[in-house]
Amino acid sequence: MNAANPLRLFRTSHSTPAPRRGRLAWGAAALLVVGAALPTAAAPAGGGSADQTPRKARNVILLIGDGMGDQEVTLARDYTVGAGGRLALDRFPETGKYTTYSVDSKGRPDYVTDSAASASGWSTGRKTVNGRVSKTPDTDVAVPTVLELARRKGLATGSVTTDELTGATPAAMASHVTERDCQGPADMASCPRDTIGRGGPGSIAEQSVRLRPDVLLGGGRQRFDQKITEGPYRGLTVTQQAEKQGYRVVTDAHGLKAAGPDRPLLGLFAPDSLPVEWSGRPAAAGGTPPQRCATNPKRPAGTPALAELTTKAIGLLEAKAKGGNGPDKGFFLQVEGASIDKQAHEADPCGQIGETAAFDRAVKVAQDYAARHPDTLVVATADHGHSTQILPVDINPPGLSATLVTDEGGRIKVGYSTTDTPADGQEHTGTQVGISARGPYAERVRGVTDQTELFTTVTTALGLR
Repeated sequence: MNAANPLRLFRTSHSTPAPRRGRLAWGAAALLVVGAALPTAAAPAGGGSADQTPRKARNVILLIGDGMGDQEVTLARDYTVGAGGRLALDRFPETGKYTTYSVDSKGRPDYVTDSAASASGWSTGRKTVNGRVSKTPDTDVAVPTVLELARRKGLATGSVTTDELTGATPAAMASHVTERDCQGPADMASCPRDTIGRGGPGSIAEQSVRLRPDVLLGGGRQRFDQKITEGPYRGLTVTQQAEKQGYRVVTDAHGLKAAGPDRPLLGLFAPDSLPVEWSGRPAAAGGTPPQRCATNPKRPAGTPALAELTTKAIGLLEAKAKGGNGPDKGFFLQVEGASIDKQAHEADPCGQIGETAAFDRAVKVAQDYAARHPDTLVVATADHGHSTQILPVDINPPGLSATLVTDEGGRIKVGYSTTDTPADGQEHTGTQVGISARGPYAERVRGVTDQTELFTTVTTALGLR
């Protein structure tokens, strides 16, 4: 592929020089990367020594790589920084694994979760059925979320995603619906009991702006452009409802840059999810010719990157937390890299790797902030694993596969074979996934935990319960 190499942009963001072609040149560069990632003898664990790290967090930044299991992380590492290199995701002092299963209506394990049930698990501390958003699995009753609890206590709050803001992961923090597809006022067919006309809270979009987090940044403009048909905002779009509730609404990088902390911010940067950063040939039956990934030519100029959105959100939330008349109570922010999952569903390794790299840059933003603010707990994890397999290059696997040429000069074969019919898309897997942390209470991620325990870690760290 003769297109520009997006890998150079990735390395520049980490201040790592792009290596020369060839294995010997790469070996030296890889050693430099690894060396940069290693702490010195005096480096404190969790961003400070045991004596220096505060025992209560002022802030929590929770970063979710959707569909980012160990295979997905390994593939991104091998392609972007090399087998011997290290991502920002690899540079946390505390690491562990957590289980992701959902449940059925009787509370029995459903071993492969979807994103709605998974996000509801860490948002509420309760497992639920696939497709449901922050409601009980049996009685379909709303359960308070971390973001709601943080709002009640006076913390600044925010949610950032590359998905629609009404997608499952941000929805689980800011809304309660029976079915995840009930994203806008026109999408309520699956949630009759949740409609405003029947005394319910309305669609995910309506609930999200009514909760009034200080920062909402992502895609999904099509949901917010829908007209409200019931309740006090009848006849308005959800965007107009947001403006009535004091939101500044922006739709491009210029508006994002100009926004200040004086008003809550709603950023809608695409009709649906944000376009991916990288592109390439999707996996195919029988494989593909060896290829390099390229910058996505269909990504509109000026589309904010996830790291840019994260940087802006942190700045606004910090200013909001410090700007009130009372004491600084800190902030809670959730950041989602959503299209790792979406591209794995499409068996598109380049799109998937590019989104993992973009998520990793957002992780680096959070780590850098925590290094300057040791009272910040940063947690990076995934909601579930996905279908990616890294395979020997000399086999012809069942299902779909693609071969990539790395900057080390090597080749990686990537397989996807969770469905018989490629048009149906690839499926999630039920594997445990990684969880890493630094800052107050970071040690709670050690060993094997469950994602519902992440709710307890965050609420305990912030003193919300």
